[in-house]
Amino acid sequence: MSATGGPIDDFYSVIPAGGIGSRLWPLSRADAPKFLHDLTGSGQTLLKDTWDRLEPLSGKNRIMVVTGRAHRAAVENQLPDLTDPNVVLESEPRDSSAAIGLAAAVLVRREPNVIIGSFAADHVIRDTRGFRRAVQEGVAAARAGYIATIGITPTEPAIGFGYIHCAGPIEIEGAPHAVAASSFVEKPDLATAERYLDAGDYLWNGGMFIARADVLLQQLGESDPKLLAGINELADAWDTPSRGAVVDQVWPKLRKIAIDYTVAEPAAAAGRLVVVPGDFDWDDVGDFASIAKLHSGGRKSDLAILGENARVLADASTGIVVSQSKRMISLIGVSDIVVVDTPDALLVTTTANAQRVKSVVDALRLSGSDDVL
Repeated sequence: MSATGGPIDDFYSVIPAGGIGSRLWPLSRADAPKFLHDLTGSGQTLLKDTWDRLEPLSGKNRIMVVTGRAHRAAVENQLPDLTDPNVVLESEPRDSSAAIGLAAAVLVRREPNVIIGSFAADHVIRDTRGFRRAVQEGVAAARAGYIATIGITPTEPAIGFGYIHCAGPIEIEGAPHAVAASSFVEKPDLATAERYLDAGDYLWNGGMFIARADVLLQQLGESDPKLLAGINELADAWDTPSRGAVVDQVWPKLRKIAIDYTVAEPAAAAGRLVVVPGDFDWDDVGDFASIAKLHSGGRKSDLAILGENARVLADASTGIVVSQSKRMISLIGVSDIVVVDTPDALLVTTTANAQRVKSVVDALRLSGSDDVL
């Protein structure tokens, strides 16, 4: 890193921009996933917010975006400084192990000692200085040979997040707050989440990973040799004229699995994973309840309204309204309501049931109603 606090010399940012955000249906669709929406009122999409957060850390020429072929035009429109060599297109979704693994494999061939950091395209972080400090410590841990993750300090016993159990401190130059990560715990029930919060040695899993690309690939290969072999076949062809044909042949056969299972969990079990506590604000905007909270500042007495030309008349009502139509929406005496009005689909639920929207999407898919997905 330069003495002036500029980009980190050996660091490359990777933005996996995939998934449709099914808990945000019908706002988020296959052709317009949540990272292409402005859900915070910033005036730009979550993807552009993510780019702006990472550019000072790695520089605009050292940010790679992994996204679906169908989203290429929209992504490049949002990110005019994104260069063609830094666009990785998926022919179909294969989850984060394939996406991040391929980015690592392509980059390590271009720059053997490169350190990569993976950061989702659809998270909200407003404390950029706190975020930068955590990333810098993660890079220091990566230089020491560890795989690092940034864990988020819990503010409530949330059941929608995974948790990281922190063991004792670990001595790493440049990473004074890093601790050993002893295990990952998938989304717990409420009683368990309350116990974790009281214990004080658990952090939320924010899905942010920093490592030397070769170290990450080595761990991936130990967990799933077949998956790594496919990724290496793709990476060998990536900067050659045969890329398209190899992607079409190999990519659909890759195992669909999250990087938490192929890299983070086994690395923790082997003592290779460290966690840097992230004390900055963070939200994965996972459902409409979290969007309502973002816009109300946590005040349950407010009604959040999204939509450029939203027409809402409310009396003694709280929750969130998202309008993409010109219809007048009237709310009278309803609490914690969620109304999402689009030209071809209407969702009405409550913030308490916001996580269940995904089951509606699954039901629509099973019924063959793909036209609204």
